Amino acid sequence: MRSFMERLLFPKFVYADPYQTLFPGTINTGVIYTMNLSEEGMKAMGFESHLGLNETMLQMVFGRSESLFCHDTCQFKDYSTVVQSRFDPEKKARRREEVFPKDCEKAFDMGRRFAMK
Repeated sequence: MRSFMERLLFPKFVYADPYQTLFPGTINTGVIYTMNLSEEGMKAMGFESHLGLNETMLQMVFGRSESLFCHDTCQFKDYSTVVQSRFDPEKKARRREEVFPKDCEKAFDMGRRFAMK
């Protein structure tokens, strides 16, 4: 992700005071993060501020950005096929059934908003 962001942003980034962009306008950008981590775990590990830098850099170059975090997603279709004791497969399945569709709707709404501007 870091390499992608650098190759996307730095050709349009001007090291001036204040920072400037060579991008000839504005474009809505968004990043959707699907993570196996709970929201609390993400905050405790510092990912919220770390990943927030991506949004900040996208805003500096392209003018607008937002992020969507989808937490506690499923990593495996069948947790019984992997060695793991950290996650409750039933809880993961319930969350995928109940919360993930809402996350997908939020992602769709983000795209809709971007298309309207």
